Formats: sequence, C-alpha cells, structure tokens
Amino acid sequence: MKRNVGTGDRFLRVMIGVIALILGLSGMLEGTMKWVALGVGALMVFTASVQFCLLYTILGVNTCKVKTKK
Repeated sequence: MKRNVGTGDRFLRVMIGVIALILGLSGMLEGTMKWVALGVGALMVFTASVQFCLLYTILGVNTCKVKTKK
C-alpha cells in the first residue's frame, strides 16, 4: 500500500476518530448512532495509523508530501 494520508490529514483523522469513539463509548449516543460513531471513530484512527485511505486511492487524492517506493 502506498501512503496517501499526510501529516495534517492524520492529525484531523485522529482527532475526529477519538471524539467519535468517546461519543460512542460515553453513552451520549444510543442505538444505531452509537455503532456508527464507533465504526467511524475506529476507521479514522486506523487509517491515520497506517497512513492509507482506500477512498483516497479511488478518488485519486494524495495528501502525503513524502515520496514512497511502490
């Protein structure tokens, strides 16, 4: 996998992911919204940690400034 998530994007993903996870785990949300928040939060933190986003690949977006080997 070629990196396509840059530093600023990673920071935002982690922040959004942590907030979504907190909302899902704190009991502030119930039912389907709780599970959506947990899923989105986990996905955001995961994509930030591996520096790869499948949706970015499909859309041709690359926020990573560092050139990587294929």
